[in-house]
Amino acid sequence: MRISTPSRTIAFFITLGALLVAAAIALNVSWIVFHWRQVVPLVFGIIVFAAIIAGLVLNTIFLVREIRRNEQQDSFLNAVTHELKTPIASIRLYLETLERRQIEEPQRREFYQIMLQDTDRLLNTIEEVLKAGEVRHTTKTHDFQPVELGALVREAVELGRIRHRLPPEALQITAMPTEEAIVMGNPDELRTAVMNLLDNAVKYSGPEPQIAVGLRLPDLDSARLRISDHGVGIPQGELKRIFRRFHRVHHASGVKGTGLGLFIVRAIVRRHGGDITARSAGEGKGSTFMLRLPRVHRA
Repeated sequence: MRISTPSRTIAFFITLGALLVAAAIALNVSWIVFHWRQVVPLVFGIIVFAAIIAGLVLNTIFLVREIRRNEQQDSFLNAVTHELKTPIASIRLYLETLERRQIEEPQRREFYQIMLQDTDRLLNTIEEVLKAGEVRHTTKTHDFQPVELGALVREAVELGRIRHRLPPEALQITAMPTEEAIVMGNPDELRTAVMNLLDNAVKYSGPEPQIAVGLRLPDLDSARLRISDHGVGIPQGELKRIFRRFHRVHHASGVKGTGLGLFIVRAIVRRHGGDITARSAGEGKGSTFMLRLPRVHRA
């Protein structure tokens, strides 16, 4: 038996909805033709047929959205399964090797290092899933405190260099204000947002990343963080969708992920009263993420 793909299912419901709307319009026209001299039946028929057409259109839109949502959730489950299963299998393989064979000390240290990296990958995936659920339902702001955004960005950049083993020229700060950039917020959440953007830039930059981080104060009331890379880029039609939960852009690079990183960033930024946008000239031409947060001034 041949199983239809999600795209074929969507096309089927769109076609079916269009045919039903066309049939309803044809019936409506026929009703008008036969009752054009009778005002009450004419008006009643137009209203009823308009309601039927509107219902068909809304029903088709709802079905298409549900199909797409299910497709995204399936992709998310597959991605999470891969992100969990792959490092576990790797750790198990190295542990079995260490148990069954006599390994020289340098190679043993190499195995330990690889297992630690796989452990970090597992922790990052688990934290990402948990954070996505947390930021989606959290609206409290009572834990906000003054945060110096410049210091936080410097810390995140240094951590990004260490985590991804990058030289300073691969991940560099190109602009930093001379005065303090104070924002009200949760420092852990803001650090998570900045680190997600940096990790995303590294992930989609290939083997030789070139990432520029700049923090500016364009006016008295806002701070703007800009993170640019020269990686795989983003198609124009995907620029607004990439912040949706579970949404992933399918690149030829085959980079794996859960589709939650940018969703988490947007949720955190919005909870802090800011916004985030993305720009890209297209695939293969890099991308730029611009994060804006409201500033506060010390008394």
